[in-house]
Amino acid sequence: MNRRTLEDVFKLMGERIQIITEVEIPPSFPVNMDDVVSTTVSGMTCMSCVGRVEEALNSLNGAYNIDIKLESGNVSFQGVSLEKAEQAIVSLGYRIGDPGESIDIKDDFNWRDRGMWKQSANNTKWCLVGCSIGEFGTLAAYQYYGIHHHLSWDLITPGSSSFDLYIIFLFLLPLINGLATSVMLETAILVRGQMDFKNALSTAFGMSFISMLMMEIAMEATDLIYTGGQLGLDPMAVIPMLVVGFLTPWPYNYWRLKKYGVSCH
Repeated sequence: MNRRTLEDVFKLMGERIQIITEVEIPPSFPVNMDDVVSTTVSGMTCMSCVGRVEEALNSLNGAYNIDIKLESGNVSFQGVSLEKAEQAIVSLGYRIGDPGESIDIKDDFNWRDRGMWKQSANNTKWCLVGCSIGEFGTLAAYQYYGIHHHLSWDLITPGSSSFDLYIIFLFLLPLINGLATSVMLETAILVRGQMDFKNALSTAFGMSFISMLMMEIAMEATDLIYTGGQLGLDPMAVIPMLVVGFLTPWPYNYWRLKKYGVSCH
């Protein structure tokens, strides 16, 4: 090999080395994959939420030493970049950032987030389970014991000869019991997720009450339509009550989760 050939070879090698050194490493890719990376996730309210986030991170190649704190929302891990981990978490419908931190709704809010619809649907489902226990249980008891009263304007108008607080209470009792059983169920789930009882009860009331109230009113109204305004449970009304009870608060739950990162469950 002559001198000219060697010069050409070294020149070519130098160009390749220069090309390699000019390639930029993405900033989201940690220099040391063994470094502990952490982020804060909002929208997790129970151990099933923790399980979904953990499963999503475990699905990423190389992820290990995953640690998720339910109350603080802190998520730490090793083996993958922060960007990849946050993308996996956001795809589930959760939001990156401190819980309760409001997003500028004019700039960021929209109704097209499929992941958020999926997460809010799951939250609404559990809320519906809790409400249905008290609602259907009370109406079934009315049916079993033969408690039948018809709802009318005279019945609920103060000063009317037919005004009866006891009967009004009977009409409100399924709604009250539905709210109570839903709060009890959600409190139990939060306590199981290692939250103390006082905070769990406060969280269940704070996050869920409006959603539960909308759900209960919709279910109660649907039942009264099927029974012709009579106390009791019409078996034909069960499926419509569940459907209406689910659909009524679902957009509200989406909005609350999307804007504040706070779910109804």
